Order: sequence, then C-alpha cells, then structure tokens
Amino acid sequence: MNRHKVDRVVSISGLVMAVVIAAAGALLLWGGTFAHNTVTEELTSQKISFAVDAAELPPELASYAGVAVVDGPTAQAYSDLVAVHMQGIGGGKTYSEVSGEWIAGGMKDPELAQARTTLFMGESIRGMLLNAYAFWTIGTVAIIAAWVAFAAAVALLVLALLGFKHAKNSEA
Repeated sequence: MNRHKVDRVVSISGLVMAVVIAAAGALLLWGGTFAHNTVTEELTSQKISFAVDAAELPPELASYAGVAVVDGPTAQAYSDLVAVHMQGIGGGKTYSEVSGEWIAGGMKDPELAQARTTLFMGESIRGMLLNAYAFWTIGTVAIIAAWVAFAAAVALLVLALLGFKHAKNSEA
C-alpha cells in the first residue's frame, strides 16, 4: 500500500471517529441538560428555601440566607442544614439508635416515638436532597465530558482534513 492510500485510510478513520465522538458529545450534553433540568424542576416545585435571616442559620450556611433550593449545590447545603437540626433530636442519636431504643423499650415511650418519627423524616429528606445533589453532579460531569468530546471531535476533524490534504499532495 502506498503513502497516498495510507493517508486516505487514516483520514477516513479520523473523520469517522470525529463523527462518533461528536455524537457521543451530543448525547452527553442531552443527558447532562436533562439531569439539571429535572433536578431544577423537581426542587423548584417543592418551594424549599433557607431562612431569610442569616442569623437563624449555622455560620457555614449563612451565605444561603433567603436562597431557594433549586439546584444540586443548594440541595446539598439544605441537607447540611437538616443534619444540623437533627443533631438536637434524640440526644444526638441517629434514627437507627433511637428506633432501637424505642423497640427495646416496648414501643411505649411517646418521646422516643416522636424523636424516632422526626429523625426518620429528617433522614428521608436528607436522602432525597442528597440524591438531587448526586444527580445534578452526574449531569455536570456529563456536560463537561460533552464539551471535551466536542473539542476532541473538532481536533480529529482538523487532523482528518489535513490528512486528506496530505494524501492529495502525496498523489503527485
């Protein structure tokens, strides 16, 4: 096989790879956008927001005063706020610990029952918020990967075109 044919085969392969990588980038961009839009729509419909007065929030969350929970980072921050509130319930024990105590005590202590219910709800809310944060983060990674794929596709396209030019010049 002569140089001209090798250049053409390599250039065609590069062109095909550019198209495949661009298609993968498009799918990644769609997936990432879908993740962000879904998280935003679901969180917005819940109408969750931080207290307006920063003094009512822990110092590390004061910058979120009055902020609505509409994306992954704010969902994670609100989850942290829920965790702070849960520490004061049941003497700092976890849902599992309080539930175990309540069951061991014959399920008769109304204070433990209330703490158990509140901790269960808090842990459930935290889990849902952290799932929103995780889904958002996966979407962000997909969007970044999409732009990397698009850049790679453009680079391969340029290299393929240069290869075709070289093949044409090596004909003569």
